Amino acid sequence: MKELKQNKMYAYLMLLVVAATAGHQAWRTLFNNLAVDEVGINGFQLGVIQSVREIPGFLALLVIYVLFFVREHRLSAISVLLVGIGVAMTGFFPSFYGLIFTTLIMSIGFHYFETTNKSLTLQYFNFEQAPHVFAKQKSWAAVANVAMGAFIWLLAGHLSLQMNFIVAGVLITLLAIWAFFWKPENKNIPAQNKGMVLRKRYWLFYVLNFLSGARRQIFVVFAVFMLVQKYQFSVQNIALLFIINNIITYFISPYIAKGINRFGERKMLSLEYISLIFVFLGYAFIENGLVVAILYIVDHIFFGFSMGINTYFHKTGDKKDIAPSMAVGFTINHISAVVIPVCGGLLWMWHWQIPFIAGAILCVVSLVFVQKIKIEN
Repeated sequence: MKELKQNKMYAYLMLLVVAATAGHQAWRTLFNNLAVDEVGINGFQLGVIQSVREIPGFLALLVIYVLFFVREHRLSAISVLLVGIGVAMTGFFPSFYGLIFTTLIMSIGFHYFETTNKSLTLQYFNFEQAPHVFAKQKSWAAVANVAMGAFIWLLAGHLSLQMNFIVAGVLITLLAIWAFFWKPENKNIPAQNKGMVLRKRYWLFYVLNFLSGARRQIFVVFAVFMLVQKYQFSVQNIALLFIINNIITYFISPYIAKGINRFGERKMLSLEYISLIFVFLGYAFIENGLVVAILYIVDHIFFGFSMGINTYFHKTGDKKDIAPSMAVGFTINHISAVVIPVCGGLLWMWHWQIPFIAGAILCVVSLVFVQKIKIEN
């Protein structure tokens, strides 16, 4: 850890991870209650908004071309700034079309930061260090999420939902402005290839990203929506659930990193997919709010295993391909994400169980493909 902390990029990325994740957490905690209770959107409209939210992820490939004009670490700070602005603006536009507009701004920042963060982590840290850095980022993000959840919990009874959005967004904006003036770069890091990089030998990385994006959307979009709409969870209930999730994440993330270093990506990702098959089937067939909330916590734990997809690329890809490949991988991850929320929203209105059964099927397919990983420790 001493060696990691001596790397200026370590502290820089931790600060931005805390800011970006806290802003996104505020949005996630408040959004469903604002959308359902005050705006009154239905399942299809929710799917439309969530599809719009994923468009910037689908266009993450454009990061490659932005880097012609802006240094990658600077783009990270600018991206977090957009997260703060988007969250704050949500409080001013409590309508269906207002939510589409502000969601798009927030999402551009969040997705572009996710892309540059993964790229910078893999560039600045070696094979053994990178899983631990990803794990530390998740742990610090968990702390930020708990703090934001507690913040919303305390203020929910005193401030309107709109004002909660505004206050949270302003805090994130100020942190991003502060980070923008840091100088964490190391000029000895290998220069990255410019422009798009697509290589046949990276096909498995692309496929795993695609499947991961499809599964993640069902989890992110419909699990919380089910808790709010079907089981009438309040904003305080959702905030408490997120707090529990993040406390667990803080303690378990370092063990996920150790597991990847010890057992390898194939075994860890296989464990994730096998477990999530049962989680998705539980969502679909166990109609008990408390049990579903527990399944949501389990789902969140295994979500952290997905860092294995990026560490797999780290071990098999060219160092000069990291930045463009993270952008390509993130775009592929979001191809399904643009389509699934709308299609899933329509299927939800037909029968709420269908999106979760589809999630279980995607986990089976993922399990088959992950067996192709040949790098083992």
